[in-house]
Amino acid sequence: MTAFAGRLPAVSVSHDPVAGHAAEAALVGDEAVWPGQLQWLELLRDGLTFDLSGLAPGPGSTFPAIAHRFDLPALPSSDDYEAMVLRPGPHLAEGAGSLPLMRELLALGCDIVRQFDDVLAVCWAPAATAIGRRYFESVTSAWLDGGPFPALGLTAFTETADAALESVGLAFWIGQELRIEPPLSADRVAATRLGIRLVNHLVLAGGLAEDDRIIAPDGSRLVLRPSRSRALINVWRE
Repeated sequence: MTAFAGRLPAVSVSHDPVAGHAAEAALVGDEAVWPGQLQWLELLRDGLTFDLSGLAPGPGSTFPAIAHRFDLPALPSSDDYEAMVLRPGPHLAEGAGSLPLMRELLALGCDIVRQFDDVLAVCWAPAATAIGRRYFESVTSAWLDGGPFPALGLTAFTETADAALESVGLAFWIGQELRIEPPLSADRVAATRLGIRLVNHLVLAGGLAEDDRIIAPDGSRLVLRPSRSRALINVWRE
């Protein structure tokens, strides 16, 4: 990882616990084995620190719970892969949901994906998603460069028991989930495309406090209304 950081002008290793605890290594055969809790690094990117844990030769991090996959033939499993976790440093934990911090975290994720061919996927815990490396790097880089928010990846969509289409993970970004009501949700492909557009709109707006009306791609008028608890944004044709 030190060599990785050295190749990127915006990234550096700001703390390496293993290097600071060399005396604590145990020698097994010809290899130094470090205490498991020390297998992490603090990375500095553009003035912000992030912890990367689960590094070899220690054990991998806890494998994430995954319910949705993008650009992957199957869900990754702990039988075949090990997990590393990238998170904001402890002193940034209170701001972990802030958009500037998350953009920097995801930019560092793109840096790692570009430099390490062994990375299969990036998992995004708030949406329980696993995103194929090339797709993640493509859509995330486009967003960081001013393009649309990567709704399929940093959020997901699921069908509810009453046939609505509801977002998963949007609440992490704006404190609300999106719910496309029947019969607008009947065509799943069209409803998902609409959901992608609305997620991008809502992330840019920072959420919805009162009723809004917009024009759908087919020219129809849509009503967006926060639920009484403000936890959901309900969408239907006017």
